[in-house]
Amino acid sequence: MPDPSLTDLFSFPLLFVAAVLGGALNAVAGGGTFITLPCLIFTGVPAISANTTSTMALWPGSLSSVLAYRREFSQLRNLGLLAVPSLLGGYAGAILLLRTPEDTFVQLVPWLLLGATVLFTFGSTLTRRLRDTFRMGTTDGVRGVLVVGALQVAISIYGGYFGGGIGILMLASFVLMGMERIHEMNALKTILASCINGVAVVTFILSGKIFWVQAAVMIAGGILGGYLGAHYARRLPGERVRQFVTVVATTMTVYFFAKTYVLA
Repeated sequence: MPDPSLTDLFSFPLLFVAAVLGGALNAVAGGGTFITLPCLIFTGVPAISANTTSTMALWPGSLSSVLAYRREFSQLRNLGLLAVPSLLGGYAGAILLLRTPEDTFVQLVPWLLLGATVLFTFGSTLTRRLRDTFRMGTTDGVRGVLVVGALQVAISIYGGYFGGGIGILMLASFVLMGMERIHEMNALKTILASCINGVAVVTFILSGKIFWVQAAVMIAGGILGGYLGAHYARRLPGERVRQFVTVVATTMTVYFFAKTYVLA
């Protein structure tokens, strides 16, 4: 079992504020992991446990977003089709993370952050281009079901392993499925992300890889941030929020590349 104690009193407010910001960003534009994961590592949590604890901390806040989309549930024809691949892929990704050597994951963190940053920054452009190119995808027939299911399994494995940018990846895959209504797409994305992270969280809990004191502090902050983010989302310019997340993500990516490959 990991040592659940925080290294110093400064860690409490830092992790709480990070979780508030992370929860708020997830409610507005996504990208909360760019703040919570680095802060956990800064406070001395090993990289893999920082990843598992970050997932645990932000997951309860994401459930409130699911409730916000309850009106769209009856319209989600593809929910049953994609829920099972999401659960299976999320579990596989979580197991893969837990079996990754700590030193290897430390080397991967900068690259994972880089990939997630690129997805977050250019994901909207990618989705628009896919929508323009593939205006009428379909899930009809065996071939369509297999293609959509395979895409979701791949996305879910990545989500269970790391998770940054899975929302963008799912939105892009929904375009290929022929979905066009953004509220339905966001509802489906939110539910499936909760499935992926939920099964990963259960796996992480059973593995004993979560730092529970840090997680408790951040769960409280994440729920508060998620509520505030959802409450004030309509008052905030979405593009400004995305620009802020991009700056934070880029800064963290550069820092971890320097720390891992230059200052090591």
